[in-house]
Amino acid sequence: MDLNVILGLIIGFGSLIAAFILEGGEPGALLAVTAAMIVFGGTIGATMIGFSREEIMNVPRLLKIALQEKPFDLHKAIDTIVNYAVLARREGFVRLEKELETIDDSFLRTALQLVVDGTDPEQTRNVLEQYIYATEERHATGISIFEAAGGYAPTMGIIGTVMGLVHVLSNISSPDKLGPSIAMAFIATLYGVSSANLLWLPLAAKLKNKAGKERIYQEMVLEGVLALQAGRNPTLIRSTLLAFLSPEVQKKILGRSGGKEEGTGGQARRRKG
Repeated sequence: MDLNVILGLIIGFGSLIAAFILEGGEPGALLAVTAAMIVFGGTIGATMIGFSREEIMNVPRLLKIALQEKPFDLHKAIDTIVNYAVLARREGFVRLEKELETIDDSFLRTALQLVVDGTDPEQTRNVLEQYIYATEERHATGISIFEAAGGYAPTMGIIGTVMGLVHVLSNISSPDKLGPSIAMAFIATLYGVSSANLLWLPLAAKLKNKAGKERIYQEMVLEGVLALQAGRNPTLIRSTLLAFLSPEVQKKILGRSGGKEEGTGGQARRRKG
């Protein structure tokens, strides 16, 4: 479970409710079934219009992805690729076939399968780049669903408020009821704006963040597997893939290794020059 999502929702909605109570408001005053029906029902309906049934049915899976913690350990992936490179240099690409069954990540497994099958390097790159592109497009569709909901929700809140005010004005002959009725009408606007900025748009941002991390991971695997297929030195492969890590992590890794990767990479560059 991704605790950041849970904590963010608790802190966000909790702060709004706590501030309302501190101002002297009653928590029960924030509950309005009709306003919720207008805002959430209208938002979901409007969002469904813009997407296919298959895409909308995929929303529960998207929510699961947003709520689950799925770290992409780039450092571990680098070690794995380097180990495979060592095996390939010692025993050949056929040796990697035995490792395929132990790989959980479908992208890395596909990449190594192409190498084991003797696919041309250029074709290997094309296949893996197409895989990355398709994954990115699939993620973009899911993200756009929540972004669309975030755009519709405030408008639905305004619609709910207008409908409430229409009801208020139709009963203007009872002045003593105007205050509570007007307050209830504006609950719809509160629901629309708060759900957009504390639920729909943050979920879209979370999915976008995870998609970006997966893209970096896949690009790193792509470059690593192509280097492995080209028969490059495992230490040089490690030095090359370290570029995908943050500078802070690179310093920690190079510090623990005594700068061996950096030195080897520098020697390789000097030989190339």
